[in-house]
Amino acid sequence: MHIDWAALGSVFGVSLGITVALVGLFTLGIVGLSKREAATAGAPSSGGGSTPVAARTGAYVCFALCAAAVAYGIYLIVA
Repeated sequence: MHIDWAALGSVFGVSLGITVALVGLFTLGIVGLSKREAATAGAPSSGGGSTPVAARTGAYVCFALCAAAVAYGIYLIVA
C-alpha cells in the first residue's frame, strides 16, 4: 500500500484553512447580530459606528456565505 503524503498534507492544509475561515465568518455574523442587539437596546457602542441595519445585513451576509460553503461541500461529496 502506498500513501501519497503530499496529497494527504495538502488535503489537511486546505481542510484546516477552510475550517478556520468558516468559523471566523460565522463568528463575524454572531458579532454583527450582537452589535445590532446592543444598538437597538440603547447600550453604548463599543467603538464601532455601524447602524443596526448595516450590522444585521453584514451578519446575514456572513451566515449566507457559511451556508453557501457548506452547500458546496455537500455538493462536492455527493457529485
